[in-house]
Amino acid sequence: MHLNTFDQYQARESTIHRLDPRVKVVVTLLVILSNVLLPDGAWLAFGLTWAVILGFNELAHLGGRYLLVRSFIALPFALAAISVIFTVPGNALFALGVGNTVLVISDAGLIRFASILLRSWISVQAAIVLTATTPFPDLIHALRHLRIPAILVAIISFMYRYLFVLSDETLRLLRAREARSAAPRSGSATRVGGSLVWRARVAGSMIGQLFLRSYERSDRVYHAMLARGYRGQLFTMNSHVMRPRDWWMGGVALLLLILLQIVGRLG
Repeated sequence: MHLNTFDQYQARESTIHRLDPRVKVVVTLLVILSNVLLPDGAWLAFGLTWAVILGFNELAHLGGRYLLVRSFIALPFALAAISVIFTVPGNALFALGVGNTVLVISDAGLIRFASILLRSWISVQAAIVLTATTPFPDLIHALRHLRIPAILVAIISFMYRYLFVLSDETLRLLRAREARSAAPRSGSATRVGGSLVWRARVAGSMIGQLFLRSYERSDRVYHAMLARGYRGQLFTMNSHVMRPRDWWMGGVALLLLILLQIVGRLG
């Protein structure tokens, strides 16, 4: 495997890294659930939730830039909820005419939209801390221990494994295309390889080849796994035993989330 784009695990020696993966998975899900349950406009509670995640990030020694840069990927998807600023009833702040339609922006709509953005952003940061501090086999093992349906765990594990297969096949095709499309002279800015239609035809052919080659290779990988004893679950070299510190950290995280819910409703 030549790409590590899909593997965001960061090897560190920290309290968070040493936690049992079951604790990290459950706490992450509870953080996301807590964000969903917080009322719209609970800015103090949102800020405190973010502070808690930053605290866990600091304990994991990941660095603030690592967390913030990757978390912004959620914002473009959260923009899909922009329609709520026009549909939620409230005091009119601004009217926008579009043809024969008048769109009215309400204060309640803006508050809900901003809350959705914060929920998405904070939840993604919690997931980033989880994936950056837990190897993927340990995550799969934790899901199995938490009684997640075996078929779902198998689908997730195979999807993760075959993403690397797909990326490897894509690299091979791109390398073959570059080898057959040499520029006429060094440093030339001239685009080679034919017209736009020709390029589109070649790209379509590459996509078809990618599908066939990936399918064939995935079949070989699966049979190789069966030959090596695969029986529907992944194994890990790490022993998963709940220690006192795991229970303690899980209890502290649960207490903090309960306090955040109280703050969100009283604030």
